[in-house]
Amino acid sequence: MHLFKYRSGELFAEDVPVRGLAEKYGTPLFIYSYKTLLRHFRAYDEAFNDYPHIICFAVKANSNTAILRVFSKQGGGADIVSAGELHAALKAGVPSKKIVYAGVGKTEEEIRFALRSKVLMFNVESGSELRQIDRVAGKMRAKAPVALRINPDIDPETHPYITTGLKKHKFGIPIGDALEYYRLASRLKNVNVIGIHKHIGSQITKVTPFVDALKRVLILIDELSMQGVAITYLDIGGGLGISYKDEEPPVPKDLAKNLIPLLEGRDLTLIMEPGRSIVGNAGILVTKVLYLKKGVEKEFVIVDAGMNDLIRPSLYDAYHRILPVVNRKRDAVFCDVVGPICESGDFLARDRELRRARQGEYLAVMSAGAYGFSMSSNYNSRTRAAEVMVKGKEHFLIRRRESYDDLIRNERIPAFLK
Repeated sequence: MHLFKYRSGELFAEDVPVRGLAEKYGTPLFIYSYKTLLRHFRAYDEAFNDYPHIICFAVKANSNTAILRVFSKQGGGADIVSAGELHAALKAGVPSKKIVYAGVGKTEEEIRFALRSKVLMFNVESGSELRQIDRVAGKMRAKAPVALRINPDIDPETHPYITTGLKKHKFGIPIGDALEYYRLASRLKNVNVIGIHKHIGSQITKVTPFVDALKRVLILIDELSMQGVAITYLDIGGGLGISYKDEEPPVPKDLAKNLIPLLEGRDLTLIMEPGRSIVGNAGILVTKVLYLKKGVEKEFVIVDAGMNDLIRPSLYDAYHRILPVVNRKRDAVFCDVVGPICESGDFLARDRELRRARQGEYLAVMSAGAYGFSMSSNYNSRTRAAEVMVKGKEHFLIRRRESYDDLIRNERIPAFLK
């Protein structure tokens, strides 16, 4: 559910007309609904209310500190994969003891930063990373809290680029080797084994993969217990999908109904890492129609947002619903909605039947709150978009639009070229 609705033919974000925001802040423009963010976060918190848990929002989905602050004020934590995300989470007020650090390529400096910050735990992806964390912690005279990320070899039946839990993937430790790696971790002097982690992918639209993966991990927890390795934190990752087109994914209460019975009687704290399912449908990308161009087989609607603003259609051939900001009664046209980037792969929609737009009008790209701005770039030296949060009848600029000077701010011309 989200709060982007038409009123008398005009799209509103909560109680604010989208057209007014586009005119005030310019386009491309990301707009987020505060009430939707809150509703989606609370859906997890309430669904798992009867079991000890921490909701660690996946910062990779959207790292704006204002959005992270919404969740931290609700008692949420953060799932991070870089020192930059750690910095953002801390600046947003996320308690360090509610931050879990994943990712296959943590550098020594990133490990140091996380240890200094006293994060809840590292989700370790390999034996060599485990030894590196032990070495760095030893030099710092610290004890590193760790969980091992286990690859349960479960197919989440999602896009191959966002599937992470099969044995052919770079993520995690094969479940068949897990006992050996836990024995290694238990022998290391500067590591404290406290958890187990799994994450099988993103945009998952069925409960079954979550259930199957959890069952395999619980068997492993029992085997570890028999060998004297006590697990305190069970991190089940994230990955719950949203409706972009006609998907009907489960909601958090469906997950809870299927997972909590498997956890009853166990002295564990459950960690969840939702991202897309909280912010995806809480945000839209507004873009202006620049030109209309007739092709041989179809028409092209050329807009000012491109693959540098929202790369998902180009990268995954992902579908995003596109709606007119002002819904006028016009004939439909078969078209591609394309951006200004000098790439044939620069499109927001292909072979789409849409209401005919006119030059200067605004379109709303729906479900753009996750992996929108966080995956954007300055390709073609384009400035990145502004971001606005709407709360009822109020709206707040939470990221200003970049300037041309921002594009070259960190560049230096050497003396011999002056």
